[in-house]
This record gives sequence, C-alpha cells and structure tokens, in this order.
Amino acid sequence: MQANSNNKRIAKNTLLLYFRTLLIMAITLYTSRVILNALGVEDYGIYNVVGGVVAMFSLISGSLSNAISRFITFELGRGDLKRLGVIFSTSVNIQLGLSLIIMLLGVVVGGWFLNTQMNIPADRMEAANWVLCCSLLMFCINLVSLPYNACIIAHERMAAFAYVSILDASLRLLICYLIVVSPFDKLVSYAVLLVVVALIVRLVYGVYCSRHFEECHYKLVHDRSLLRQMGSFAGWQFLTNCCWMFNTQGVNILINMFFGVTLNAARGIATQVDGAIQQFVNNFMTAVNPQITKDYAAGRIKEMFTLVCRGAKFSYFLLMIFAIPVMLEAEYILKLWLKIVPDHTVIFLQLTIVGSMVNMLGGTGLTACMATGRIKRYSIWISAVGVLVFPLTWVAFKCGLPAESTYIIFILVYVGVNIVRLFIMKGLMHFPPMLFVRKVVVPMLVVTPVAVILPLVVANSFEESFWRLCLTVIVSLISSSVVIYLVGLTSNERMTVTAKMTEFIRKCKIS
Repeated sequence: MQANSNNKRIAKNTLLLYFRTLLIMAITLYTSRVILNALGVEDYGIYNVVGGVVAMFSLISGSLSNAISRFITFELGRGDLKRLGVIFSTSVNIQLGLSLIIMLLGVVVGGWFLNTQMNIPADRMEAANWVLCCSLLMFCINLVSLPYNACIIAHERMAAFAYVSILDASLRLLICYLIVVSPFDKLVSYAVLLVVVALIVRLVYGVYCSRHFEECHYKLVHDRSLLRQMGSFAGWQFLTNCCWMFNTQGVNILINMFFGVTLNAARGIATQVDGAIQQFVNNFMTAVNPQITKDYAAGRIKEMFTLVCRGAKFSYFLLMIFAIPVMLEAEYILKLWLKIVPDHTVIFLQLTIVGSMVNMLGGTGLTACMATGRIKRYSIWISAVGVLVFPLTWVAFKCGLPAESTYIIFILVYVGVNIVRLFIMKGLMHFPPMLFVRKVVVPMLVVTPVAVILPLVVANSFEESFWRLCLTVIVSLISSSVVIYLVGLTSNERMTVTAKMTEFIRKCKIS
C-alpha cells in the first residue's frame, strides 16, 4: 500500500510539473528569440560567458545547497518536525553568511578576471561589469531562497512549485517587452530586470513557506553538531561541484579564450534548448528524488533500489522521446525559432543532448548516494574521473581540434562516471550493479536504435519544411512510445501504464 501511495503521489506531482513545463517552455523559447534579437549575438555571448564567471561560485553554494536538501528531506522522512525546524533555521543562517562571502569574492576575484583575462570587446566592458554585478546579486538572492525551495520539494508540494515557476516565466516574458522598448543599454537593462524578477520570486517563496510549513519560521539557532554534519557533507560535495564547474563554466571560458564570444552564444543557445527539453525529465526527477531519500531514511532499502532503477530508466526514456525529433530537425527548428543562428549551434545542440542523455542515467544513483550521508568516497572517485573533461578539452583545443571536440570528451568521460558510480553504490548500500544493467542499460540499448529508425527515414525522405518537422515529431512520438511500451517496460509496468491510461480515458468520457 505504501508503494502504491508513493507511486500515485509521484505521478500526480509529475503531471503538475509537466503542466508548468509546457507553459514555461513556450515562454522560454519565445523570450530566448526576442532576447537574442534585441541584444545581438555579441551581447548575448557576453551575458552567457560573464554569467558563467558568476556561476563558478556555485561550486561553493551548490555543495551547501545539496546538504540542505538532503538533511531537510531525510528528517522529514523520519518525521522529526522539531529537528526539521532547527535544520531550516541553520540552513538560512548558512546561506545568508555565504551570500556575503560570494558577493565579496565575486566583486574582487570575478571583477579582476573579467577585466584582465576575458576576451570582451573594449566598448562593451562597462556593460559586462554591470552584468557581473547584477549576476552576483541575483545569484545571492536565489541562494537565500534555497532552504524554502528545499522544503517545498521535500513536502512534495509541487503545485506551489509549479505556480511560482510560472510566475517567474511570466515575469521574464514581461522583460522581453521592456528590453525591446528600453531607451537604455539593452544588455544592462536585461541584467537589472532579471535581478528584480529574482527578488519578487524570492519573496513569494518566503511567504508561502512561512504560511504552510511549521518549520519555516526562522529562529536564531546555533547547533554546532548540525553545522559539523552539514559542513562535512557539503565539504565533500564541494569537490564534486568543483568538477562540474570546470566541465561546464570552465569549458565555456576555454571556448571564449580559443574561439571568442560568437561560439559562446552558440553554446548558450544549445544549452538553453537542451535545458528546455530536460525540464520534462527534471519534473519527473523532482517528484522521484524525495521519495528515494525518504525510503532510505525509513529503512526501505529494497524499495529504494527499485525506485533508483525505475527512475533512471523512465528519465532516460522521457528525454529520448523529446530528444530524437529535436536532434533530427535541429537545423530547421533553430532557423524557425531564431532569426539569427550562430555558427556551430546545430552540432552543439545535437551533442549537448547526447551528453545529457548519458548524464541523466546517473541522476537517481546520485540521490541514493546523497541519502546515505556518507559521500567521501563517492566525491573523491566521481570528481577524479569527471574532472578529466576540462584538461582533455584544453589539450584538444591546444592541438587545434574544433570546439565540438569538448562534447565528445564529455560524453566519453561521463560514461566512465556512470560505471564508477554503480560500484560506489555497491560499497555504500550493497546495490548490485548488474541489477542496474539488467533493468536500465539493456532496455536503453535495445529501445534507442529501434525507436530512431522510422523518424530517421522520414527526416531523410522529404525536403526540409514545416510539414516534415510535424511529420517527424508525430512519427517519433509514436515510434518511441510503442517501442518503449513493448520492449522497454516490464510486464508489471505495462499493466500499470495500461490501467492509468484506461482510467484517464474513462474520466475524459465522464467529463
């Protein structure tokens, strides 16, 4: 009964988040086009690379943020509300202190790096400094919001999470109009308006949490034991975040140094489209991850193993359904979406999606490892393997290889990361690696090539046009869904899907 209840809640939360994603995706795709055209390729590239400098500080904040999410969700799984209140207040204290440190480091270190090391046109340097300051301020505002976000997700109140996200996207839509009509420097105006949006969203989260969750009433606390526990967890997570920072923002800076801001714009567009596609999967993961942690906290290890494998498989298939038509029609979609398509954007997008599909396989495994709280060994091994992307990219660029080579390196390295993670899970919680191979890898390897055959035939049989795009999308959705249902799902999973579809059709007929 417990498993059925959890599955229903996960399904309900996922549907709520999908509704939010459809609206946000439509708004994001439109706003991205407007912003690119309003700013121009050069300014768009500047915002992307300067924002990357600020994002480098996420290696500090992200480690503590993961600790906060884990401790809040774990304690909620144990049902200790008094302890939960202490964790929340401690988390707010940590984030406020960290915000001050990051702001100081950002202005001093980030300002030095921006003005002395980066490849920014001289006449846009003042605007770039405005972007740096605004990005730092927005980063710190979002940082303080994280304990509140963690509580909403831990309580699985996805409706509230979805509504606030829709508000955020709607405000960004308003920014598009204001940027177009702004008489001031458009890049500076864009950066300032994003800070205003971040502040509004932060206030909404704070009001909602204080009204609905008992633990979200801030109290001045000082729990040294809790600080040590969270500090230890965050310290090892810091190592993993450093690796990810080098592999993303570090590579972004390497591309800037070797190829200039135009390719930064191409990378930014590819990342944005990939992020929009991933939102469909992230919704599912946002609904699944708290339950993985709660299962571990409650000692339901077998159920957790099942959820880890099922979550990894379903997240991969969900991403694949959207990835196939986007990859096949990438060039036409970008031309339809954007008036200006920077060079290399098509191949960047296709390779970015492949990299995301590889990386997505380890999402639930990561959550399971975090749930144990014993992440020293995990962080050391994952970081040691994952960080290879940055030095190998530098070597590749030095040897004269094209910018696309960094994506190939990322894909190969993260195949290795996924393998290493399975053996770490075996040591941490006696997770059998072959269970993951049977339940996830084998279905993935069988389903993917079969599902892509018909869409590939369609894409190669007709001239590029809007009608070919529609046909490719329809054929891809049907092909992927049928192959996943017949080959990718177990008999129990097929029965569950059939029952849900039957119930949905019955409700539609009644209404």
